[in-house]
Amino acid sequence: MADASLNLNPANPLPLAAGDRPDAAPAPEKAEPQATIRIDEKHPLAIRWMHWVNFPVLFTMVWSGLLIYWNDSDNAYNYPHRVYRIGLGRFTLLRLFPNWFYNLFHVPYHVTQGLGYHSFFMWVFIVNGLAWVAYTAFSGEWRFVIPLKSSLRDAIQVTLVDLRLRKGLPPQTKYNGGQRIAYTSCALMGVMMVLTGFAIWKPTQLHLLTTLCGGYEMARWLHFWTTMSFMGFFLIHVYQVIAAGWSNFRSMVSGEDIQGVDAVSLDAERKSWR
Repeated sequence: MADASLNLNPANPLPLAAGDRPDAAPAPEKAEPQATIRIDEKHPLAIRWMHWVNFPVLFTMVWSGLLIYWNDSDNAYNYPHRVYRIGLGRFTLLRLFPNWFYNLFHVPYHVTQGLGYHSFFMWVFIVNGLAWVAYTAFSGEWRFVIPLKSSLRDAIQVTLVDLRLRKGLPPQTKYNGGQRIAYTSCALMGVMMVLTGFAIWKPTQLHLLTTLCGGYEMARWLHFWTTMSFMGFFLIHVYQVIAAGWSNFRSMVSGEDIQGVDAVSLDAERKSWR
């Protein structure tokens, strides 16, 4: 006699499993895993192109500038208008680009070569800069770059974190407060380089611009130290990219960045502008 507790199926002599019984409760569904990261477009293609074009162009501009300015700063002639030094009045604490530096890089007697490169690549620099301004203005990307009221406070906090004097970065979207100030300053330095460069290149034809720069010698001084500031920015920028890790560099190549699902969405912010 069959045991009723086995609940045999007449068509199948084997006992039914608990889940197959008509009166059995359905098995609970497994919860699907939740995403913890997402991919955002951080840098549009146009921004990436302009960024990477600037690298060789600025290098060539700085190098050709050294070839040009050797002619005016050669120590052997003791020109009274030499501006490549750190000092006050007649006192000189440090002279930039001494003879050993020029000789090491074979700079002397390449003035005309430097003028040729400088005069050509300055137009590439200007066109690239104007394209960046136009693109950021019309696309709305300038909203990521222009400093906010909180940018100075955030920049101080970021600096303290970089110096390991404090923990915890301030909230940010694409850039933090320090980056906003740095990138805006970099754009203004580019404008200064162009204006002072033209004031030096055409001091007679553009005498009004040269006068506004404080005269020819002051224009040279401003042009030189703006360039040095650019070089300082470049060194800090490269260090920050290395310190931030591979993801930061990769985003400037591919345009995409990996973010946590709880991070501010750059795509959503861009859509809010339209």
